[in-house]
Amino acid sequence: MASSTTGEKKMLTLKSGDNEEFYVEESLVLQSDLIKIMVKEERVSTIPLPSIKSKTLVKIIEYLKKHAELTTTSNNEDFKNFQKEFVNVVLEELLDITVTVNNLKISGLLEFCCQAVADRIKDKSVQAVQKIFKIESDFTSEEVAEFKRETPWAFEGDLDDTTN
Repeated sequence: MASSTTGEKKMLTLKSGDNEEFYVEESLVLQSDLIKIMVKEERVSTIPLPSIKSKTLVKIIEYLKKHAELTTTSNNEDFKNFQKEFVNVVLEELLDITVTVNNLKISGLLEFCCQAVADRIKDKSVQAVQKIFKIESDFTSEEVAEFKRETPWAFEGDLDDTTN
């Protein structure tokens, strides 16, 4: 059996990496191509998600519920406001959500999260983006100087490495 039934709604259990269980309507989580495959092929009612933190899973479930609710009521303004609030988190949390959504294969939410990350780093300098993503350059100082001469536009922009 792929799920348990509560009234008319089929429910699945999502189990996070920190062993919290979430009971969610099957129709909501089937937006995830990964979960859809697990339900159809493996016929499971509990979906183990060992690499996902509860905090991140709560946010994703919240989004899926609100998306379903607001798309049925056709209130675009409310949904846009919700989306704006949804990504109004620290960058590290937004990146966790984005990676998780990518792993779960929820394409619409992935595109939205990627755009939110892109908006956060827009107009930042190379150095600021490196700090934001904790990227250490392995270029020599001579290579960096040459790159600056060849592509000065890449070093323009906001040096501030904050994203809020």
